[in-house]
Amino acid sequence: MRRTLVTFLTLLLLWALVAQVNHVLSALHLYLFVGALFVGYAALMLPLRDGLAASLLGGLLCDATAPVAFGTHLLLFAAAHAVIFHLRDRLPRDDTIARLVVVLLANLGLFLLLSFSQIGRAPAPAAAWPRLIADLLCSQVFLALVTPWFFALQFRVLVLTRVERDPLA
Repeated sequence: MRRTLVTFLTLLLLWALVAQVNHVLSALHLYLFVGALFVGYAALMLPLRDGLAASLLGGLLCDATAPVAFGTHLLLFAAAHAVIFHLRDRLPRDDTIARLVVVLLANLGLFLLLSFSQIGRAPAPAAAWPRLIADLLCSQVFLALVTPWFFALQFRVLVLTRVERDPLA
């Protein structure tokens, strides 16, 4: 339970930081989607129960502020968590590049699923695709820069709260 709460608090920090970045980028008509960061560390490093609970809480947090049907992010994050968790034994989880690739692919999948589920509500769906592609490219570049830092932050917070032991100690 403590592991879930501590992980959720880092997700809350991520949500606040990304909200501020999106506020600044709104003048440029850009939006960063970092859904895979809400799932990545929990699915790759935590036990199923704690990781899934943290991912679901992150999904609820994103649902609370997004203009989509409540539960959309919750379902998408749960599906992404399940897929990543079942693949994690085949991945070098301690390698930063492997983690980054997993997060980038998961974010691509989540972004496309969310876009396809919501595009029908747009007045001109075809006109929305150039903006969606720009948002996706900016989101992926942002993730490539931020993912190693955020994974290290989550690990260190778990170590500092004595929920996770540091393998180097």
